[in-house]
Amino acid sequence: MNIPELIAGHGRTGFSFEVLPPLKGRGISQLFSNIDLLREFNPLYVNITTHRSEIMYKNTPDGLYQRVSQRSRPGTVAVAAAIQQKYDIPAVPHIICSGYSKIETEYALIDLNFLGITNLLLLRGDKAKHESRFIPNENGHAHASELQLQVNEFNRGYFIDGTQMDINTGQQFSYGVAGYPEKHEEAPNIDIDIQFLKQKIDNGAQYIVTQLFFDNNKYYSFVEKCRDSGINVPIIPGLKPITTRGQMNVLPKVFHVDMPMELVAELMKCKDDEEAKHVGVEWCEMQAKDLMAHNVPSIHFYSLNATKSVAKIAQAVY
Repeated sequence: MNIPELIAGHGRTGFSFEVLPPLKGRGISQLFSNIDLLREFNPLYVNITTHRSEIMYKNTPDGLYQRVSQRSRPGTVAVAAAIQQKYDIPAVPHIICSGYSKIETEYALIDLNFLGITNLLLLRGDKAKHESRFIPNENGHAHASELQLQVNEFNRGYFIDGTQMDINTGQQFSYGVAGYPEKHEEAPNIDIDIQFLKQKIDNGAQYIVTQLFFDNNKYYSFVEKCRDSGINVPIIPGLKPITTRGQMNVLPKVFHVDMPMELVAELMKCKDDEEAKHVGVEWCEMQAKDLMAHNVPSIHFYSLNATKSVAKIAQAVY
């Protein structure tokens, strides 16, 4: 089943979370341990992030530096397959524009098709760390809406060069896209941002997962604007519990979101990260309970470095 069908058939607010592929050279055991901690809450699906290659400088034997392109977390497709096989939980790999060519995307789609993994989240992805603005890969996509069209053509049985597949497998990819309750950082305003989001829905996206936020009113306002614009697909709120005192300054900068004064005041009282983690759990739990009271279709948790916190919140609300 696709994600909207899973949500509709659940009968109450669903639970899902996001994981990272292991760093290059590390095993998958820690990732499985994190899933083991959260699967008792019956996740509808698990998202797996995808990471682009980044420019790095390595020492050479002659004492100079060599500029190389390296991906620190490969294996999104393999991790998705491992999760579905081990846990029988639908896996949703991220497919991104950033750092990938159209042909690399096509190979990923072919592999996923072979594996029977048909739920995707399509994203533009972040700019490279060494770039001041987003620059698409050579022969890559500049926008998620372009990536959608490639997936749509694959669903129709056509490769990117226009040739038709010899065999139609009958398996269609279903996908969601990202939404930004406080607008994307590059959008001039929220209304323009929602216009582009509506285009993605018209292109075939079946659900929306939001960027993290700390003020539920921002989400409710975003949903209202989306509905007014004709967007009628499920809009899944994304939550992330704060785990360190420093995130009070880091998260707004990285994700371009505001923190309510009440949350900031509580974090400023914290003497250490353990106290901040407790505040983060309490605040996120409050958000989740309020969202569930408003009958949201599902809640998606960004569990990076916060698996234990997410487990505490899920224990309290599910």
